[in-house]
Amino acid sequence: MKSTRSASVWRRARYLAASVALATAVAGCGGGVGGSDDEKSGDTIKFGMLAPFSGTESAFGDYMKNGAALAVEEINADGGIDGKDIELVTQDDGCDATTAVAAANKLVSQGVVASVGGYCSGATLPTLPIFLQAKVPMVIPAANSNALVEADQENVFLINGTGTQQAAAAVAFAKKEGASKIAVIDDSTDYSVDLADSFVEQAKSAGLDVVLDATMTPKEKDYSAEANKLVKSGADFVYWTGYYQEGGLLNRQSKDAGYKGTFLAGDGSVDASFAEISGKDYTDNVYATFTQTPDMLEGAEDWIADYTKKFGDEPGPYSTQSYDAVRVMAEAIKNADSTEMKDIDAALRDLDGFPAFSGPITFTEEGTLAEGGFAIVTIGDDGSFVLHDDLQG
Repeated sequence: MKSTRSASVWRRARYLAASVALATAVAGCGGGVGGSDDEKSGDTIKFGMLAPFSGTESAFGDYMKNGAALAVEEINADGGIDGKDIELVTQDDGCDATTAVAAANKLVSQGVVASVGGYCSGATLPTLPIFLQAKVPMVIPAANSNALVEADQENVFLINGTGTQQAAAAVAFAKKEGASKIAVIDDSTDYSVDLADSFVEQAKSAGLDVVLDATMTPKEKDYSAEANKLVKSGADFVYWTGYYQEGGLLNRQSKDAGYKGTFLAGDGSVDASFAEISGKDYTDNVYATFTQTPDMLEGAEDWIADYTKKFGDEPGPYSTQSYDAVRVMAEAIKNADSTEMKDIDAALRDLDGFPAFSGPITFTEEGTLAEGGFAIVTIGDDGSFVLHDDLQG
C-alpha cells in the first residue's frame, strides 16, 4: 500500500523513460524500423493493429480486430482509398511492453503506413517511438493513459477519452452519489496509476475527502488485506482503476469484509468476467466509467446486426472505437491524398466533427478528443455492463 501519490508519479516518470529506452533498443535490432518503398507501394494500403490476442485481455483484442475488419470491408466495398484497398495487418502485443515492441517492429517491417491499434497503455507507450521513427501515424482506439499524451508526439491521436476525462466522469458521479469519503485503489500498471492520479487530483479540487489512496499488486489471489483497509478507512465510495481480474476479487472480498458503499471501476474492468469473478450476489452497487458500447447507442441496431452476422457474436468493448479508428485514418489519408505521416497528421488535425459512434470527432492540438464521451455503466442481469447514467444534464 502507499499513502501518497508522490510515489506513483515518480514510478510513472521512471516507467516512461524505461519504455522509450526499451523501444529504442529493440528498434535498433535486426528487423528494420521502416518498411521499404516497395513494401509501402502497390495495390493496397496496409493498416497495422497491435492488440492483445493472447493472455487475459485477449477478448478485447478480438473485439478490436473485428470492429476494424468491418470498417475495412465497408470502405473497400465503397472503392477503398482512391481506388486502393485497405489491408488490415494485426500483431499480438499480449498487453506486454516487450512483446509490443517486437510486434510494432514487425508491423513496420511489413510495410504498414498507419497504426490503428493499442489497448493496454503500458504496452502501447513503448511503441510510440518506433512508429514515430518509421513515420507511421497512429490513431489509438482504446489505450488512453495521459502518458501517451505527455509523450508529445505529433503522430499520436487518441480516439478514446483520456485518463483526465475519465477521471472527471468519476468525480462527477461521486458528487451525484453524495459520497462523503473517497477511496481510490490502483493496480500499479501505467494505465491504472495514471487514472488514479488524475482522479485524486480532481476529487480534491472538487472538495471531496480522499481518505484512502492505495496500490495493489496485480495477479494475486487474495486481496483481503486491501479490502480490510478499505473498510477501516470509512470510505463510502471507492474508485478501482485497474483491470477486471483483480477488480472482481477486490469487489467480492471488500463486501465480505463489510464494505457497503459504491464500487466504481475504470474502463479496464468493463467486461462480463468482472461479474463472474465477483460471484453471484456481489454485483449490487457496482458501476464503471466507460464510453458507450453499441447496445447503448441509439441507431446502432443495423451495425450490431452486420457485426453479429459477420463474426457470429455480438460486438463488445472497443469494437466501435476500432471501427472508427480505421474510418478516421482512412478519411485523413483520403483528404491528405498522401500516405506521408506529416500529411496525414495535418489532415487528422483538420477533421472537424467527423461522424463517429462516440459523437462528432474533432482533435485537439495534443491529439486528444475535444470531448471525452464517458458515461456510467452498471452490471445488468446477465453480468454484462449496461448504461446507467450518461452524465448529461
